[in-house]
Amino acid sequence: MKSISAKVLLLLLLFPAMAISAEPDRQAIEKEVFAVLDKFMLSFNAMDPVAHVTTYHFPHFRLARGSMKSWETEKEVIETHKRIFKALPATGWHKSSWVHRKIISLSESKVHVDTQFRRVRKDGTEIKTARSLYVLIKVDGKWGIKLRSSFL
Repeated sequence: MKSISAKVLLLLLLFPAMAISAEPDRQAIEKEVFAVLDKFMLSFNAMDPVAHVTTYHFPHFRLARGSMKSWETEKEVIETHKRIFKALPATGWHKSSWVHRKIISLSESKVHVDTQFRRVRKDGTEIKTARSLYVLIKVDGKWGIKLRSSFL
């Protein structure tokens, strides 16, 4: 049996500690995640289903009104949002905006965001405000929304 040098032994002992103590770059992750959420809201307000779908990862899940919906493909989301965007003006909807977005937990590849959004009429009066939890994941270097759970 060969003896391990003191330097190799020290590296073996320190490496796990360094890996455990490494913190994700919270500021960089927040910037990337909030950019996705900004694009999500901007594309929704523009009623642009093609741009909107680029903020998702698939399969994509939405839990609302007591049921879970899932979309396996971009095409499914685009078709669904075409219908949503066609119906929205009849509700008096003019635009939506974030009331708040707060990252409540994060890792290098997954983030939970506590959100609240508001839907308003053209005159600025509120139609509805709702809280949601958004789960974003990073796949192949790209952040996207994987799951939304809304009280709406």
